[in-house]
Amino acid sequence: MITLEHIYWLTGAMMAGVAIVNARDASNPRRLNNSAFWGIYAVTFLAGSYLPDLANGLLVIAMVMAASVRGLSPGKGEANSREEREVSANRWGNKLFIPALAIPVVTVLGTVAFKRMTLNGSPLVDIKQVTVISLALATLVALAIGMTMLRPPPLAPIREARRLLDAVGWAAVLPQMLAALGALFALAGVGNVVSAVAQKWIPLNHPFAVVTTYAIGMAVFTMIMGNAFAAFPVMTAGIGLPLIVHKFGGDPTVMAAIGMLSGFCGTLMTPMAANFNIVPTALLELPDENAVIKVQIPTALMLLGTNILLMNFLVFRR
Repeated sequence: MITLEHIYWLTGAMMAGVAIVNARDASNPRRLNNSAFWGIYAVTFLAGSYLPDLANGLLVIAMVMAASVRGLSPGKGEANSREEREVSANRWGNKLFIPALAIPVVTVLGTVAFKRMTLNGSPLVDIKQVTVISLALATLVALAIGMTMLRPPPLAPIREARRLLDAVGWAAVLPQMLAALGALFALAGVGNVVSAVAQKWIPLNHPFAVVTTYAIGMAVFTMIMGNAFAAFPVMTAGIGLPLIVHKFGGDPTVMAAIGMLSGFCGTLMTPMAANFNIVPTALLELPDENAVIKVQIPTALMLLGTNILLMNFLVFRR
């Protein structure tokens, strides 16, 4: 059976390749920092499930040290010149979108199909992680399509992965780190504190008030913590489950789905989501580092309002 562990191994192998390519780049004076950072990250994926928690914690500290001492820096060399890339883009035109569009298509198909596939009487993939596994397999399909279409050198994918990850830097690991932080907050009882404060200062005797508080709270906590996955366990433990589900009988599935969408509205409005909002401005060399956020705020607010209305209409319809 294909499980999430196999996806970890796949990710770890890619990170290990990035570390090796970095180590071989003599043009980058900080190549050893880059190599150490991505190499340690690879270890967390390849062996993290088999290591004790203390060892994993030490690996994270080692990553922080690798990124802090002298810092990370992208290499200067690129596989192709700008002119070569423009010629290739003009040649292929809109066909270049085929590999990218293959990812959502194959992910949806895999999510539906894998739930029905069995091998020797057992599910072919872990049903609980079928979407994530489908996404990983879709990425491999897209890679195969791109390699077949463009016929680049065999090592081009790992070199381009290295170029992108080095450009993003430590922000690439933020989603995983912040999701772990959210789990820690939930274990520490932060959700109970949030619930107590909300019930003391906000009139939560009406379902619409509770839904509004939960959705806005998801957006605000996401803005503070930089990741909706970090905000979700806190707000759900503090307001979602005790009030929406238990007190007013709401559907936990609808609450969770629209609650995460509300959190993503917060992602659009915060510099804490550096990998989404700050890194693109750096890659595009925009003069205002908050340019992306400023453009996204109106859309985020409209979506948040829509999510509040949708949740209020759907969550209590059982």
